[in-house]
Amino acid sequence: MKIGINASFARKPGSGMGEVTLNYLRALGDKNKNDEFVLYLEEDLILDLPKNFTKKVFLPSYKRDDLVRKIIWEKFLLPKRIKEDGCESLISLYQCPTILSEEINHTMVVHDIIPELFPEYVNNWRKKYYWSLTKKAIKKASRIVAVSQNTKDDLIKYFKIEENKIVVKYIDVDAIYKKEVTDFDSQAVLKKYELTPGYIYSGGGLDKRKNIDTLIYAYKLLLDKNKNIPDLVISGKLMPQLAPLIIDVEKIVKELEIQDKVKILGFVSQENLPAIYKNASVFVYPSLYEGFGLPLLEAMNVGVPIVTSSNSSLDEVIGDSAVFFDPNNKEDVANKIEEILNNKELREGNIIKAREQARNFSWEKFIEF
Repeated sequence: MKIGINASFARKPGSGMGEVTLNYLRALGDKNKNDEFVLYLEEDLILDLPKNFTKKVFLPSYKRDDLVRKIIWEKFLLPKRIKEDGCESLISLYQCPTILSEEINHTMVVHDIIPELFPEYVNNWRKKYYWSLTKKAIKKASRIVAVSQNTKDDLIKYFKIEENKIVVKYIDVDAIYKKEVTDFDSQAVLKKYELTPGYIYSGGGLDKRKNIDTLIYAYKLLLDKNKNIPDLVISGKLMPQLAPLIIDVEKIVKELEIQDKVKILGFVSQENLPAIYKNASVFVYPSLYEGFGLPLLEAMNVGVPIVTSSNSSLDEVIGDSAVFFDPNNKEDVANKIEEILNNKELREGNIIKAREQARNFSWEKFIEF
C-alpha cells in the first residue's frame, strides 16, 4: 500500500508535535518494511529512513512560515499532491485543515481541541479561520487517533463524533528521557544554568493555560513561611509581548520581589532537560488543561517526584504516582508542594510508581493504528 504521511512538524523538533512526528517516523521505519511511505514536508528532513520511505518537500509561493502558509499547504497543496502521487491513504500526525476525497482513507491524529475550550487563544481572524477549517477536517477524517481518552471524550462531547470512529493511542517521550543522567551531564548543565541541586522545577510552556502564575504566587506563600525553601526554577520561552496569552513571569517575580529565589531559564533545549529534571527535588505542573501532558511523562521517566493538577488527561497519564492539587487554588498548590518536600518516603515511593506507570507508554504501541 502507498501511504502518505503529513510530517510537516518534523521541522519543529522542539515542539510537542515535532517530537511526536520524529519518534513516530523512527518507530515506523523500524517496524514496517512492506508498505511504501511518502513523507510530505515543508523543509527537508535529515533522518535515517528505510528504502520504502521517500520524501516530498514543497512550499507555496508564499514562503513566510505562518498560518497563511499553513492553510495553503495543508488545505490546498497537500491534498493535490496526495492525489497526484497515487496514495491510497494519508496519516496526518496532527489536527489540520486537510480534507481528502472519500476514496482516500484519512487517519488524523488529534492531540487536543484547545482552541475550542479556550477561545481566547483564537484571538485574530487568521487563527479563527484556521481553527474553523481544522474542525471541519477533523469531522471529515475517516478515522481519528486521540492521544488520550480525555481527548477522545472531548471530541465526542464537543464535536459529536461517533465513538467507534476514534481510537486512543498513547504517545511516548523521546529516548533521551529514558537514559540515565550521568554525574558529568548533571554538572555540565548545572554549571551552564548556574543551578544548585534540590530546586523546585516547573517547565513545559508559559502560555496562560499552563497556569505558571498560580505556581509563582503559591511559591511566594511558601517563601513567606520559610525563607530557606529551595529555589523555584522555571523554563519556557519568554514572550512578554504576547501577554496575557503568555504569562509574563519576569514581571510577576519582580512585583513579588522574589528575584533572588526564582531562576527563570527561558527556553531550554531538549538535550539539557533530563539533567534539569533529575536535579530537582520536585517537578510541579499546574496546567489547567492538557490533551496529553508530555512534561509529566518526561519527569516520570527521568525519576523526579511530581506535584500536579488533577484534571483533563493528567490523571490518565500519571496514574497514582503523583501528589495532586487544585490548580485554581494557590494555597492548595503551596500545601501540596510543602507536603512532598517534607516527606522523603512519599517522594521515593512516587518515583518508583511513576517509573512503573511510564512503562505503559511506547512508540511501538502508538504506531499500531
